[in-house]
Amino acid sequence: MSSRSTRVPRDAVHHPLFARFYARFSVAADAKGGIGDLRTELLSGLSGRVIEIGAGNGLNFAHYPGAVSEVVAIEPERHLRRLAAEAALRAEVPVDVVPGAAEALPVKSEAFDAAVVSLVLCTVRDVPRALAELYRVVRPGGELRFFEHGLAPGRGMARAQRALDRTVWPLLFGGCHTARDPLAAIEAAGFEPAAYRRLIVPAEGPRMPSSFCVLGSARRG
Repeated sequence: MSSRSTRVPRDAVHHPLFARFYARFSVAADAKGGIGDLRTELLSGLSGRVIEIGAGNGLNFAHYPGAVSEVVAIEPERHLRRLAAEAALRAEVPVDVVPGAAEALPVKSEAFDAAVVSLVLCTVRDVPRALAELYRVVRPGGELRFFEHGLAPGRGMARAQRALDRTVWPLLFGGCHTARDPLAAIEAAGFEPAAYRRLIVPAEGPRMPSSFCVLGSARRG
């Protein structure tokens, strides 16, 4: 355990109703909305030890390449953590699902070759602290892979996102915020973006406040 870690409740996040909704919705989105293919792109080429925060119900696990020697998957929500543990049993790479908060990771410094954040920075309570923790636990020269939704480029939608974030959206969607800027936060934490692309998810149909995504990788100096 790192001396920098602080104690957090075993269930640092508790959204039982949203967790059950998300568990159903996310599986359908992977199959019908193309997110499964994006998970494959996100994780392609990874190797060695990987830490994933906010693993949810473990939908990334099936997409990790065989060169990954271990995944430590942090999930604070009890129901989703149980589903992730079940998914870990079906994974082709070793996955250890553990409780914990992104802002206080229960692992040693510079212990991982890569870190993964996937549709999770929108819900983290303290994004700078969470990314500082990831910077701490990834070795120098290691990678951060990210697939996140965030602030829309258009002024009108951005205004709508900010209004929703101040009112109903976090209450309805398990603490999610739509107007955060994940790429700017990643850079501010000291990671150097290597390659990324912006995309709309889903690619077809009406654009939602959560449709504006970025997918890519960054390097720890």
